Amino acid sequence: MSTTYYEPLVYIVPPEEDGFILKTILQKRLMVSRKLLSRLKLTEQGITVNGARQYISIKVKAGDRIEVRMEEEQSEDILPQDLPLHIIHEDEQLLIVAKDAGIIVHPTHGHYVNTIANAVVYHWQQLGITCRFRPVHRLDQETSGVLAIAKNPYVHQQISEQMIHHEVKKEYLAFVWGRFTEQSGTVNEPIDRDPEQPHIRIVTPSGYSAVTHYEVVEQYGKAALVRLWLETGRTHQIRVHMKHLGHPLLGDKMYTLPEFEDGPAAAEAAERLSRQALHAARLGFVHPGTREWTEYNAPLPADLGDLQSWLRGES
Repeated sequence: MSTTYYEPLVYIVPPEEDGFILKTILQKRLMVSRKLLSRLKLTEQGITVNGARQYISIKVKAGDRIEVRMEEEQSEDILPQDLPLHIIHEDEQLLIVAKDAGIIVHPTHGHYVNTIANAVVYHWQQLGITCRFRPVHRLDQETSGVLAIAKNPYVHQQISEQMIHHEVKKEYLAFVWGRFTEQSGTVNEPIDRDPEQPHIRIVTPSGYSAVTHYEVVEQYGKAALVRLWLETGRTHQIRVHMKHLGHPLLGDKMYTLPEFEDGPAAAEAAERLSRQALHAARLGFVHPGTREWTEYNAPLPADLGDLQSWLRGES
């Protein structure tokens, strides 16, 4: 069986880079990681210059056409399923979807179906697209919003690098308990597992660095809508930080405080919401294909829209 490849990544050597080493171009201009570079070197047509396979130690000339090709992949262990899939954007490099609350992103032990991955693999199958399912970030099962999925390892690596250097803009909306005295602020508190309950995260001096910025969008009676930006991506970061701040998320049974567990407001909120009130509203990064800054948005889903109307006294 002949090897098939994704569309190549193309770079034309400009005059000022005449005489550069090919490896330098690949790592400094196309930002190919060492791991991916090693993988490409083993591929018959992984790296070519003017259509011919070359060693990465050669010197290139102005006008040379460098092409990087990755073999097509597929997620053979993921069962395609015809499930609802809310596509925000799709191109040759990326698929951006609006994830519903309650659905898991990737199959896990004991949970092999009814995930975003199953829906995406089915969608690609219908289009005749051969790709491996590669989400570039995570969303909790009960968190809704923008989710980006890379269509090849280069795109995944490129966005992952941006995340490591805090260059990806991740904006969330959350409905939280309590009244704010400050309209904006930053929570810079390390997070790690609770030694007594490993599935729970806590703020602890010995934890990993975690930074969350917030601003109040709307203040209601006993609750507020806040916009949040993450510099880091620790597990349950927003939920842990907002609880630490004294403003746990509505509907969050894992990270709450005693003063917000009882009373008519808490009871009615619980009836209206079956998950924590957290939504990934916007995701921004430099697109690996176009090299331009791009942002993707997902509006509030119906359950959070209804919650907002109730908090405003409209329903």
